[in-house]
Amino acid sequence: MNRFLAAERTLRTAAPHQLPDALRDVLCDHYAAGSVELLMADYGLTVLQPVSALPDTPQPVRVHSSPEGRAFGAQEPFVEERGGEDVRAHLPVTVRGDRLGVLSVALPAAACDKETLAELADIAEVLGHEVLVAERDTDLYLRARRKDRLTLAAEMQWQLLPGRSCSRREYELGAQLEPAYAIFGDNFDWSAGADRLSLYITNGMGEGIEASLLTHLGINALRNARRAGISLQDQAALADQAIHAHYRGDSHLSVLMVELELSTGRMRVIDAGSPRMLRLRGRTVEHVGFEAQLPLGMFEETDYLVQEIQAQPGDRMLFVSDGVHGGAGPGGQPYGERALAKAVSSTRLLPATEVPRAVLRELSGHRDGPGPEDDALVVCLDWHGPPAASH
Repeated sequence: MNRFLAAERTLRTAAPHQLPDALRDVLCDHYAAGSVELLMADYGLTVLQPVSALPDTPQPVRVHSSPEGRAFGAQEPFVEERGGEDVRAHLPVTVRGDRLGVLSVALPAAACDKETLAELADIAEVLGHEVLVAERDTDLYLRARRKDRLTLAAEMQWQLLPGRSCSRREYELGAQLEPAYAIFGDNFDWSAGADRLSLYITNGMGEGIEASLLTHLGINALRNARRAGISLQDQAALADQAIHAHYRGDSHLSVLMVELELSTGRMRVIDAGSPRMLRLRGRTVEHVGFEAQLPLGMFEETDYLVQEIQAQPGDRMLFVSDGVHGGAGPGGQPYGERALAKAVSSTRLLPATEVPRAVLRELSGHRDGPGPEDDALVVCLDWHGPPAASH
């Protein structure tokens, strides 16, 4: 058995809470590693935190000013020269575009050749898959993702999310919510099949636990309808009925529903509330408006209409909640379309996974004060085109 297969087998057979220790042992034995450390990205995407048993938690490292953060941001292995006979290889731990963290391995410089680095990168990918599976059975990795305590509403919302990024040849998706440790109503959901990508951007009415409960009901009603294989407008109608049946019109869920046909780039959209869509095509940013329809749950048995637009290869689409385009500055002035368009333009060279966080930093600068009074959600979708075009 070669050393890569030995590492892969070790990860696949290790107990969920013992993945870091098992990997450390096999890399020390087969790769002459001096130390091995798994770091998880926190919910705010500001730090990478070592995975360790409480209370012995090493200090986190910053995403934007560390060698580990360089590998995380670029999504490529980075070898840190340490001025001696050893080097430290930092390898992104990513699953189908969803960035989980970084694997850092100290090696003798003579042992860190191109082949070894490629093998370690593959091991980091296997580790990512195993971490996602292990999270069903242990809190170890979820604890490592938080640098502060989550509110109960935020705990519920993060558990509802599909991930923060994903990628295929046809598209790349990235998303971020703020305040990461105290969100309550904003949310997003996506699902990709062989022929289409479904994307929901939601904003639950209210605050705290009540907003989170409303969003949970709405997202799960939409998922239930989508998984039954019914049309976009019927998904909206059934979720509308479920929310109205429970709240009797006292609470409602704003949602922008998008269905992207992967073979053509045709987008089918239902605009039922406050989330908005901007499109960067070439160097031009424009707000894409749709016919406004009633939020889900406001009235009984509302009918919803689908609108269609055509995406072109190279399009970047940004979906934002009202906490972004309506975010108030110190003088009460809203962030607005002009500032948002400027933020989209200034981040055009960043990958889709980095754009939401960068836009939210711009929004934070506009506020120039204490934390936001409302949730802020940004989802970025880069459309590369159908398989032939993206190739």
